[in-house]
Amino acid sequence: MKLAILGGGGFRVPLVYSALLGDPRPGGVTEFVLYDTNIVRRSVIATVLGQQAASRAPVTAKAPEVLQAPSLEAALRDADFVFCAIRVGGVRARTVDERVAMELGLLGQETVGAGGIAYGLRTIPAVIALARRIAELAPRAWVINFTNPAGLVTEAMQQVLGDRVIGICDSPSGLCRRAASALGVDPELATFDYAGLNHLGWLRAVSVDGVELLPRLLADDAALESFEEGRLFGADWLRSLGAIPNEYLHYYYFHREAVQAASRAATTRGEFLQTRQDEFYASLQEDSSGALRQWQRVRAERDATYMAETRSAGERDEREMAAGGYEQVALQLMRALAHDERANLIVNVRNSGLLSHLDDEAVIEVPCTITSSGPQPLPVSRLSDHQAGLVCAVKAVERSVIEAARTGSRTAAVRAFAEHPLVDSVSVARQLVAAYQRRLPELGYLR
Repeated sequence: MKLAILGGGGFRVPLVYSALLGDPRPGGVTEFVLYDTNIVRRSVIATVLGQQAASRAPVTAKAPEVLQAPSLEAALRDADFVFCAIRVGGVRARTVDERVAMELGLLGQETVGAGGIAYGLRTIPAVIALARRIAELAPRAWVINFTNPAGLVTEAMQQVLGDRVIGICDSPSGLCRRAASALGVDPELATFDYAGLNHLGWLRAVSVDGVELLPRLLADDAALESFEEGRLFGADWLRSLGAIPNEYLHYYYFHREAVQAASRAATTRGEFLQTRQDEFYASLQEDSSGALRQWQRVRAERDATYMAETRSAGERDEREMAAGGYEQVALQLMRALAHDERANLIVNVRNSGLLSHLDDEAVIEVPCTITSSGPQPLPVSRLSDHQAGLVCAVKAVERSVIEAARTGSRTAAVRAFAEHPLVDSVSVARQLVAAYQRRLPELGYLR
């Protein structure tokens, strides 16, 4: 089975390979094909993967063969799965996304608000082009999208490839596991009512054997304080909502505090990652003997500082880091699609009437049963007025981003910024487009 990794020089690619190495079941991936426009980064990551395979013990199955594709065509040809994890403009562009927003007094987060819109505007043209190449070279492949903004990119790719594109994110599954753990129940035995968009969803129910347990969790301050989202939002606010939001909703519910915290920081998240990753890739060009060890060190530092601006202590609890894992979501998804091994996962899929406030083509993030036929969304409760209002507003923004990217319309780009709940002015929206165009050559297509 061939898995093509688009963005094969990306720092998190070894996580996916590690998940495959840890899966002894037959019928797994045999070819792990890396494609990246940055050949140096691709080569470094291939070295890390080789050391991962060599270091595993005990050896229970043959490691997937790591191949470096010389072209996009070679990567895609006869692929069974395509993992899309590209970053148009690299981390350099992410730092621009952050700084332009912050200079105008706005949130500088990479997927939420102005930064997320800029990210989408430079990414959508590239992923649409990729989708067309996939349709030509690997029309039966399943596309697993992890390129951010994940829901927006998935919807754009689905306009070319239909339901064979599935978006993944580890935030919802991590939240559900943490909530189950706080309740003292096995997450594998629980049913979760979670719904929304990528980075904009809420856990509204947790049930085991038909017994609803979330009210018990919301009433228990100590249990809520035992995990990330409980500490982020506070017990009183969670009880007021009657739900547990995705961690990224912190940027909406505590917007002023998030902007202030970011403005006090010496560097943005993108600048921090750019420094660490540039050092990592550069050092391994000279001596790659300790590539895996260096990768593990940088990864631990990245994970510990993830969303640090939302935590007063600045460091992430080790239990929270252990609860995530988009690579495990990807592995379960591939096994279910390839071998009909039924799995229940929260993924980004077409709405198809599930959330009544949105049209059928809107990509949403909900629990699905995955089989070889693809994802089948599971029933979820109706969005509250508050939830629906935010979801519809942000979906309108996503649609404007896709329109701007497909047509080159600067007007649509301005509208995308102006419509976002975290951008408070049409005039500021025009300033954002102008500033991003000056500093991001990838947005030169807007007219």
